[in-house]
Amino acid sequence: MTEPTTTIRVDQFLPHPPAKVWRVLTEPDLLARWLMPNDVVPVVGHRFTFRTEPRPAQGFDGVVHCEVLEVDPPRRLRWAWRGGSLDTEVSWTLAPEGRGTRLFLEHSGFDPDDPVQQRTATLLGGGWRSHVWRRLEEILAAA
Repeated sequence: MTEPTTTIRVDQFLPHPPAKVWRVLTEPDLLARWLMPNDVVPVVGHRFTFRTEPRPAQGFDGVVHCEVLEVDPPRRLRWAWRGGSLDTEVSWTLAPEGRGTRLFLEHSGFDPDDPVQQRTATLLGGGWRSHVWRRLEEILAAA
């Protein structure tokens, strides 16, 4: 039996400078190309949404309601991430490393006792670690 997930952590080196990585995290058009359509503005207190396919069986209408909680360009960005039964946070930390950037993602706040949230954490964890990162790297290479 596996331990419940309360936090998804991803640590990835990207061969691009922090300023470029920051842009793909904070500019709505670039962010939409690798994550989801959005109306983000990197200002603390700004409320925005991500839109994706609804998953009615999981109680998710396809809208992730977010609020910018922290902005420290180009080092740290943190959002509230609420959708369906989730009330979580996503944090991005950028650290210069050689000629690139070490990007740390932390998606935290999953209820270890809620089976729906645990299934969601498993799905999101796989997504953050695989196809989302691949798309992010593709957008960085093209930007």
